[in-house]
Amino acid sequence: MRSWIVWLGLLVVSATLLPWQCAVHDQQGVRFDPTAAPEKLLSAYGFFREDMAKQLPAEGVIPYDLISPLFSDYAEKKRFVYVPPGHSLEYDSLEVFNFPVGSALIKTFYYVSPEGSERLMETRLLLRREQGWDALPYRWNDSGTDAVLSVAGGRAEVHAVHSSGEPFSVDYVIPNKNQCKGCHSFNGKLEPIGPKARNLNRSIAFNQDEINQLMLWHQMGLLEDLPSENKLPRLSDYRDESASLSDRALAYLEINCGHCHRPEGPANNSGLHLTTLEKDPAHLGIDKAPVAAGKGSGGLDVDISPGHPEQSILLYRMKHQDPGIRMPELGRQVMHTEGVNLISDWIASLPEGLKGDK
Repeated sequence: MRSWIVWLGLLVVSATLLPWQCAVHDQQGVRFDPTAAPEKLLSAYGFFREDMAKQLPAEGVIPYDLISPLFSDYAEKKRFVYVPPGHSLEYDSLEVFNFPVGSALIKTFYYVSPEGSERLMETRLLLRREQGWDALPYRWNDSGTDAVLSVAGGRAEVHAVHSSGEPFSVDYVIPNKNQCKGCHSFNGKLEPIGPKARNLNRSIAFNQDEINQLMLWHQMGLLEDLPSENKLPRLSDYRDESASLSDRALAYLEINCGHCHRPEGPANNSGLHLTTLEKDPAHLGIDKAPVAAGKGSGGLDVDISPGHPEQSILLYRMKHQDPGIRMPELGRQVMHTEGVNLISDWIASLPEGLKGDK
């Protein structure tokens, strides 16, 4: 992490010495043409500097981080954004920012091996073309020198260690191109999930100091019409045990479930709207019967039974690993123990007899 933060510092320093268009938007290295067919090799886009395994971004490619990240079988992630010369993002207080054509969101998934080295698994690109977003998965070769377009996806056995040093194994799955649409869907169109104001509104290390990430983007000319910092929405960090249990639980549900379970998402027919914007307890699943019964319900009666995690369909599906039962359906092969414990504690804290609005 330190290496790309240093690079970000150099980038911003150069932007303060010269006009933004000259200092950063000179396209040194980046070769993304939004009208061209997908490249076979990740290196062809020029998003990274020469030694790609180090994940050092090319000039104009900005690393970023989220407050609450999506769980993906305990994979670590490195995130980057690229906006083409002379353009910037349009601020939105609720949804993903409006990205100009020629933009790219770049996310590399990796694990830390028992020996301490990083094993790069895949880099997913979301490329903004004239007709909309295009999702492309690139699978890294064993030597970590490049990644190859893998529209059919793939699998790989991984032996890694948690941040605690505890070893674990997972059968890592790279989704195919069509599966990307299963989650990245907003009113029937492919859209990013993570880069919303409330999930980007965090401090990051910069020049041996801390600075708000969105304010930094604004200073760099990357983001237009940003409100003052005290008016920016903010999502809770579901990993922060000092925060409110309810806020943490809803943040977890939003980032892991809310991209599908919302009125504009592909699971809108479920009646579950699992975002922090939802205020109706019934839409959050509280005392709500499922739209369709079956093995996915586990024989239980309601999505969330206040005070009773063991009687809640939502938690049952989070704990299950059967592909026909588990939730989320894609993106995980193993149970997220910490997430299950968080949602279990939250449901247990809800007062018995709590009802949703009818």
